[in-house]
Amino acid sequence: DFGGTRRRYYRHSLRLLRDAVRAWAAETPPLDFVLQLGDSIDGLNARRGQAEAALQQVLEALGQLPVPVHHAWGNHELYNFSRARLARSALCSRPAGGSAGPPDRLCHAYHCSPAPPLRLVVLDAYDLSTLGRDPGTPRYEEALRLLREKNPNEDLNSPAGLKEPQFVAFNGGFSQAQLDWFDEVLKFSDENQEKVVVMGHLPIHPDASDRVCLAWNYEAALSVIHSHRCVVCVLAGHLHDGGYCLDSRGVHHLTLEGVIETPPESNAFGTIYVYEDKMILKGRGRIADRVMHF
Repeated sequence: DFGGTRRRYYRHSLRLLRDAVRAWAAETPPLDFVLQLGDSIDGLNARRGQAEAALQQVLEALGQLPVPVHHAWGNHELYNFSRARLARSALCSRPAGGSAGPPDRLCHAYHCSPAPPLRLVVLDAYDLSTLGRDPGTPRYEEALRLLREKNPNEDLNSPAGLKEPQFVAFNGGFSQAQLDWFDEVLKFSDENQEKVVVMGHLPIHPDASDRVCLAWNYEAALSVIHSHRCVVCVLAGHLHDGGYCLDSRGVHHLTLEGVIETPPESNAFGTIYVYEDKMILKGRGRIADRVMHF
């Protein structure tokens, strides 16, 4: 890793993805959709001029699936591409003719109902971020101002000594516009007695993370969730060791382990089976089996 202390398996990650795709394609009954929780390629591709080629390899592997793939945008996508480029790529997975997202067309947040009364909400955890925005633009300056206010370190990726250690440049947050939109979606789901699964790259509960790998304003997102009855589970990536907690309101927060630090003989994916009263995760490799009651 960047600290030189943890082994990463770059060459094997694509093979593990292909193994996951083969396993998913053989599932009975067949899957309805797949969630990709962000960081689909590594940030260092940009320096080597390999970003487009690397993304194509990943999309080609996922393209073997006969079902939709919903993508979260992570920090590594934003190291490689601008938001405008991501919005034109296959990583922009908002369904055609699907729900309207927040007012900012470059905010990759949306919702859909793959099987009523279940609703999936995809959040953009880097809507408020210095990543993927052009320096000097109002959105970039707003994020930089907040980051500098919370993080006096010379290296903005360092959480050393911070009272709120999530305020590092490799994290991001939710704009007020996105939070307002999220609140309206959950209000609709409450009224229609739906169960909602939320996904995004960054964890939003400190007990499902290491307290560094969190959305900047995770408390604001939690506050929206806790003001409604409909959310049953929040799925996230980013923290390669994974994490889990059942919060005080009965919401499951599940952070999935990362493929990049998964040994070649193992894997890190799973299949979730959704029932009226629970979700059952059948994990593979580093991902543990789990029953999440509503």
